Amino acid sequence: MAEVRKFTKRLSKPGTAAELRQSVSEAVRSSVVLEKTKVVEPLDYENVIAQRKTQIYSDPLRDLLMFPMEDISISVISRQRRTVQSTVPEDGEKRAQSLFVKECIKTYNNGPAAVSLMVFPLFQDSSSLCSQKGGVIKQGWLHKANVNSTITVTMKVFKRRYFYLTQLPDGSYILNSYKDEKNSKESKGCIYLDACIDVVQCPKMRRHAFELKMLDKYSHYLAAETEQEMEEWLITLKKIIQINTDSLVQEKKETVEISQGQNFFNNSLDFSGIEPDIKPFEEKCNKRFLVNCHDLMFNILGQVGDNAKGPPTNVEPFFINLALFDVKNNCKISADFHVDLNPPSVREMLWGPSSQPATDGTPRGSSPESFIHGIKNLTEGIFFQGIFSVTNPHPEIFLVARIEKVLQGNITHCAEPYIKNSDPAKTAQKVHRTAKQVCSRLGQYRMPFAWAARPIFKDIQGSLDVDGRFSPLYKQDSSKLSNEDILKLLSEYKKNVLTIVASLPVFFSAIDCITSSYVPLKPFEKNCQNITVEVEEFVPEMTKYCYPFTIYKNHLYVYPLQLKYDSQKTFAKARNIAVCVEFRDSDESDASALKCIYGKPAGSVFTTNAYAVVSHHNQNPEFYDEIKIELPIHLHQKHHLLFTFYHVSCEINTKGTTKKQDTVETPVGFAWVPLLKDGRIITLEQQLPVSANLPPGYIYSKGRLFSPIIPYWVDGAKPLLKIKSHLESTIYTQCLHAMEIQVMIQFLPVILMQLFQVLTNMTHEDDVPFNCTMVLLHIVSKCHEEGLDNYLRSFIKYSFRPEKPSAPQAQLIHETLATTMIAILKQSADFLAINKLLKYSWFFFEIIAKSMATYLLEENKIKLPRGQRFSEAYHHVLHSLLLAIIPHVTIRYAEIPDESRNVNYSLASFLKRCLTLMDRGFVFNLINDYISGFSPKDPKVLAEYKFEFLQTICNHEHYIPLNLPMAFAKPKLQRVQDSNLEYSLSDEYCKHHFLVGLLLRETSIALQDNYEIRYTAISVIKNLLIKHAFDTRYQHKVRMFVSSPVSHYLIFVLQTRQSSTRSSVSQYNRLDQYEIRSLLMCYLYIVKMISEGSTTTEANIFHQALLEGNTATEVSLTVLDTISFFTQCFKSQLLNNDGHNPLMKKVFDIHLAFLKNGQSEVSLKHVRNKSLRLRVALLLGKKDQGNRISKPQLMKPLNLAFVNINTEQQNTERGPDHEFLKSARAFNFILLFLFFFFFPQ
Repeated sequence: MAEVRKFTKRLSKPGTAAELRQSVSEAVRSSVVLEKTKVVEPLDYENVIAQRKTQIYSDPLRDLLMFPMEDISISVISRQRRTVQSTVPEDGEKRAQSLFVKECIKTYNNGPAAVSLMVFPLFQDSSSLCSQKGGVIKQGWLHKANVNSTITVTMKVFKRRYFYLTQLPDGSYILNSYKDEKNSKESKGCIYLDACIDVVQCPKMRRHAFELKMLDKYSHYLAAETEQEMEEWLITLKKIIQINTDSLVQEKKETVEISQGQNFFNNSLDFSGIEPDIKPFEEKCNKRFLVNCHDLMFNILGQVGDNAKGPPTNVEPFFINLALFDVKNNCKISADFHVDLNPPSVREMLWGPSSQPATDGTPRGSSPESFIHGIKNLTEGIFFQGIFSVTNPHPEIFLVARIEKVLQGNITHCAEPYIKNSDPAKTAQKVHRTAKQVCSRLGQYRMPFAWAARPIFKDIQGSLDVDGRFSPLYKQDSSKLSNEDILKLLSEYKKNVLTIVASLPVFFSAIDCITSSYVPLKPFEKNCQNITVEVEEFVPEMTKYCYPFTIYKNHLYVYPLQLKYDSQKTFAKARNIAVCVEFRDSDESDASALKCIYGKPAGSVFTTNAYAVVSHHNQNPEFYDEIKIELPIHLHQKHHLLFTFYHVSCEINTKGTTKKQDTVETPVGFAWVPLLKDGRIITLEQQLPVSANLPPGYIYSKGRLFSPIIPYWVDGAKPLLKIKSHLESTIYTQCLHAMEIQVMIQFLPVILMQLFQVLTNMTHEDDVPFNCTMVLLHIVSKCHEEGLDNYLRSFIKYSFRPEKPSAPQAQLIHETLATTMIAILKQSADFLAINKLLKYSWFFFEIIAKSMATYLLEENKIKLPRGQRFSEAYHHVLHSLLLAIIPHVTIRYAEIPDESRNVNYSLASFLKRCLTLMDRGFVFNLINDYISGFSPKDPKVLAEYKFEFLQTICNHEHYIPLNLPMAFAKPKLQRVQDSNLEYSLSDEYCKHHFLVGLLLRETSIALQDNYEIRYTAISVIKNLLIKHAFDTRYQHKVRMFVSSPVSHYLIFVLQTRQSSTRSSVSQYNRLDQYEIRSLLMCYLYIVKMISEGSTTTEANIFHQALLEGNTATEVSLTVLDTISFFTQCFKSQLLNNDGHNPLMKKVFDIHLAFLKNGQSEVSLKHVRNKSLRLRVALLLGKKDQGNRISKPQLMKPLNLAFVNINTEQQNTERGPDHEFLKSARAFNFILLFLFFFFFPQ
């Protein structure tokens, strides 16, 4: 049973409460003055816990005294891949030779690892931490409809799948489908039931069918095999939806309760102790849309080949290239998406002599492939659907379709039948006959033909313009083929005149999908017929669009731009020039091209070469083709691009003569460019000379003085060929400077891990750790400047995994990093580096904390006593680091306000984590040393720093065990000596309950200061109470919680402020409304918790009644004293208009409200005696002074008369004490007589 407070015991003696409170106030003020300059050393926490181990374990509320046994843990989280399999090629890590590439591949293969400090945030149900959920709820065969939204409901195709309804460990439900009962294979699809809002039957769609309606107005359609199975599924799914709904309602209810708690505590909950939600690195999901190409129909149609009975088709093959162009930023923002909509009968026209399929069925220049990433149908290379993505959507983004056909001649001549067509049937026969001859001879060469465009977005929010249509097909101008020309035409594309009559419907609607590297995405049906491919987006090279890479990708896009051959004299015929691009790894005479170029539709997936479009009779041709290359993992100096130029003969024997025709291809030059320069891939626009021959060792022959074979340069080795390339790689960089911010962000995990490895493995070079830390500081500061510090937090939590140093004498990361931080802070020359380290110190402290936690777990040091976990040398390093930080906070705070505030908070957060990891007594000493660096005479800024530091420390998830809420026995003599100081912060109290004692001591001093500092101190106390009020771990342990040092403090503060306010108004600033309300709210909350926490034994009932009576007495006296004090301070306002004013009425209203509630007998006796003394004082004052007493002077006695009158009425109902009522009546009569005697009017 808690001891009844001393002054409440003595309330039975009337008139002694005020005197006792006065004595307490004086004792408190004197004790505060003593404590200002006194430093109290904390106790040895670990020693106390060891000595009282038996007592703690036998305590029924030992959870309040102990840390959890497993307070930290490490968990490797499986990487959430979008793809069915890893994007890294098989044996990729073995094939890599570059250290940087190896580390990249290792990063993309390994899952993120998180070291979890078992933090108990607000509003979390601790029971959920140990609850185990999961398991199969229901399973069986169902028919699932495809999810193509372009197909009407009644035409959906159903596939039979075996479904597992499973509850995940987090309590959510998922519906997985498999090909058969064996769920060991990859899932064919999944439905997350969290987003399901209803399930209804669909009898019109299919027998026993039902619909799962989702939140995003999307639906999944399933069908059972029998009516009984359908009913069972419906019942089960409805139960789950109801569970999800109830859970949502409960969450809303808890939110309302939290909101009510916020209102109770003045709507100022503080969540500074809650860590931000940090997610692992993931691919950015930009605005995506699907393009589905159905057909391309011109106005010249006919029957082709064996398709005599089928619908008419185009009479010659056409090919479509789709890409996104940004007119606003004047650039192309996507790769090309190649589409072949030719029917099989038209596609057969291409199998001429020059492109006749080999015996294996693949075109020339390619070889057969069985499966690509396990996908059989991918070998056909025909895609009709592509997913485009846009990072920065706006209305000036266009989807451009470039139409090509087989090389035939001049564009104007080839387009004339489609523009001027008087006899469609006759024209179709003529065009088809010519096309058949051309395709058989020149089937692999393409020529530009037409183009069309359409806008994509309606607004900058990314709303798709699904109702838009492609423009008419415009005839391609042979002099305007480049991307720059297309961008100019797009700005005024409606002004083009020559159009070709055609229809190109494109539908925006996704399904079995593969990445731009042809890796299948989840879910994927291996035998699916229609495959959707993701089209590469060329993200703007701006920092805000950068993100750390998480998947393997290694593409190079090559663009031949222009060839200037009008002045060359080497070749007689060089007009219809075709460019063949190859990628080689050797320049020897017998070297061959690598098969790594992505093929076009109807061909092989990968080929050895690619041709650009041919401009007829043009000696300075322009090109717009895009050649996509899958780069090998390891690149060396011999890897290069080889460009071979051919003159293509377009002559066709249309008259059936026996005249010998020219060969199709005639080589007219070679050009090459090495891929690497200084170890990096060159992606700038380049001008290359052209050679007439290709000698062995040609790559670097231009720079050799003594070369056995010198290339024969065309036109004096002038730069005749213009090319450019674009790199989309996650293992190589195209940036010339590796420290540019874009590169740092993209390869952030790899770069940081490499730096940390260097930091710990270099032991002999003194400058290496220092310089390495400076590089880390540069990267961290750049990330903050760009607003991308969230990536740093993700790295620390999921990607940073400290490795054990390879050198035997090397230090661990936390040891080395702390040492180098001290070195940076102590140097006096580089203040810029010091300020950056202070400002971004959180990163280094978090790295140190995770390294410490990982070290304890991996070295199995976690089971050792805390004093033995870390060496004395490391303790000394941390102490030195703290001493190095203190002057930058307490002295330079005005010079560097942001930096000092940041390091103050970061240091507090770090020490809070250290309380979980190491010797808590040592950490208490660090905290004490830091607080000792502050002074009571500090300015307001430093006072705020001090309380921010204390609040962060006190937000520790095990704050109550850290304060040791247990009794510390004292000798009897000491208990007698301390009896008069029960409300003082003694040295013993602050030593045994260190954190709360430190907070109370600093708050006591702050209450004597100005408003801002008082406000900060009171807010810390209130937020601390709020934090524990909502902590569900203590919801059944309220009594123990209230008896903790925190609740003791509140009563102490209230008594201190109350007594000091009465006794010396001039010494203390007046509390404003917020301060009074905050303190009273905290006080009332503690009273409420005391009431709820009591047990029902007879002794406790008696004690509870006594407490309630004493509390009621205290409240009544406080109210009366407050009103008395108010009338003294506002006497002139109350006397205004002879007391007839709103303020006087308000005072009487408060009196009447006070009288409406029954008061304790002790309180009423105290009121009666005080009133009688006032009556005598009034009479003596009139007799001695002869002065007329004003009406306001009798307001208080009159009020006390009302008190006694009301008391008489209440006590009459309860069985009155007649002697008491008699004296009360007499007193009231005398008081009223005096009133009318002095004021007869």
